[in-house]
Amino acid sequence: MPSPVQPVAAPLNTAKPVSFEDTSIAFSAQSDFKLRKTYWLFALMNKGWLVKVGTFFMKLALKLQLPIKSLIKNTIFEQFCGGETIRDCEKTINSLHVAQVGTILDYSVEGEENEACFDNTVLEILRTIERASESQDIPFSVFKVTGVAETDLLEAVQRGDVLTTEQQAAFDRVRSRVDTLCQRAHDRNVRIFIDAEESWIQDTIDCLAYTMMERYNREQCIVYNTYQMYRWEMYDQLTKATDVARDKGYLLGAKLVRGAYLEKERLRSHEDEYQDPIQATKEDTDRDFNRAIDFCLANRDVVSVCLGTHNEYSCQYTMAHMKQMGIAPNDRHIYFAQLLGMSDNISYNLANAGYNVAKYVPYGPVEAVMPYLFRRAEENKSIAGQSSREFTLVKSELERRKGCKH
Repeated sequence: MPSPVQPVAAPLNTAKPVSFEDTSIAFSAQSDFKLRKTYWLFALMNKGWLVKVGTFFMKLALKLQLPIKSLIKNTIFEQFCGGETIRDCEKTINSLHVAQVGTILDYSVEGEENEACFDNTVLEILRTIERASESQDIPFSVFKVTGVAETDLLEAVQRGDVLTTEQQAAFDRVRSRVDTLCQRAHDRNVRIFIDAEESWIQDTIDCLAYTMMERYNREQCIVYNTYQMYRWEMYDQLTKATDVARDKGYLLGAKLVRGAYLEKERLRSHEDEYQDPIQATKEDTDRDFNRAIDFCLANRDVVSVCLGTHNEYSCQYTMAHMKQMGIAPNDRHIYFAQLLGMSDNISYNLANAGYNVAKYVPYGPVEAVMPYLFRRAEENKSIAGQSSREFTLVKSELERRKGCKH
């Protein structure tokens, strides 16, 4: 196996230090009115009991078809989504562009599993690829395989079940849909993420992703697989995937995340009595995430990486190692990404220092993206200090602006 890229002798990285406490940069795109709305939203989300009660009543109101769409659209939807259509997202795309932050259009409709919906999702993701091809403001497209395939079918394939004729035809259509998206991304020179999902379907997703990489990542890195580092075997999977890519002569796209299905994963492993796929501790996850950063930086002749993280330490860790290895902040192999409406102190300050940064910008009909929004509310409540951190930063910026006016 060829040796990985070695750090260059003369450091090329002359980036200035980045402070994630600089709220003047973090919230530069927000008016005083918008910032105050953000302040009150995170003040409410900072109260766990209120998030739980509010989520319950929103779900109930939507089920009963009560007229709360306008309320949702002007609060939590406005904070975390770009709009209901790609056209609605243009204002967000332009606003991020001013701060040199890219956009990742994320069609976030969930919960419907039939062939017509799968085909419609493919058409919508193709539209995001076409829009991305028109501008450098949109460096990636993204999709979930469960958006174009039945979960039960993906699970059956992973178990190694003998598929019925009907199931085999359905899975052939899944492969065709995934190929359609990746081929269009290749033809339009647009990088595309395949998102990670639950462990009981992830092997099937991985196989699809690596097939697409071998097919379309020959000249440049187009297709990216996602690695959830809260799974204890994931670091080894990343290194082995890199070895295979190197041996077969294609490039590996890796999006590193910590993970999004912890409670679901642990509950199922307990109920079905198999080994828990999740790391024993948060510290183990952090360790492997940072090991993966080191590995990707050292192997950037083969690996292009996007760090999908809201963890300030991991971002600082990456910047320090890039500087140590002489890697320029805008190196095309390295991106940072955060969700719209969260961690602007990371995104905007990184971009201001010249690093490659993009925001996930979910969009879709309000009712259809509610599962995504409920996860965001729950995530801010469950991640240690996340909503408190957001709230404190917004409060600090409001106080700074008030002081500037005196």
